Amino acid sequence: MGSKNSHPQLFPGDIVEYPRNRYFSHYAVYYGERDGVPYVAHLTCRDSDSKLLLFGRALRSEVKLDPLELLGKKYKVNNMLDDAFPPRDYHSVVKTAIDDMLGREVTFDILFHNSEHQATLFRYGVKKSEQIERIYKHIMPAWKKLFEQKTL
Repeated sequence: MGSKNSHPQLFPGDIVEYPRNRYFSHYAVYYGERDGVPYVAHLTCRDSDSKLLLFGRALRSEVKLDPLELLGKKYKVNNMLDDAFPPRDYHSVVKTAIDDMLGREVTFDILFHNSEHQATLFRYGVKKSEQIERIYKHIMPAWKKLFEQKTL
């Protein structure tokens, strides 16, 4: 499993976590270097006018390659599911999956398809978001009432 300190040694296929606030982080997969610059693949909104819509959904999202530190100076390797799922081979599976998804339009959904879901899908072939699982018990009671009122 990867280390959890800031600016660790990165290996292609590692999940990189960028803490954002007390509850959420943004996740990417280390892609490797291009011309000496380290890159990560991550799920992001396509342009600045594609803000998250009501209830955490954005229709104009895509998997994108960006320089590692463009997403933040503080990051750590967080291969959180290595004990539960074997990481897939980077060169034959993960890199191919990333290259196939680059620029393809996808829907971002904070509960069902966020950057952590995308990163674990690339690395393990499994969509999982531990941060959503931690806060879901707090979100669901508020949303349940809106579902019942048919306002969601």
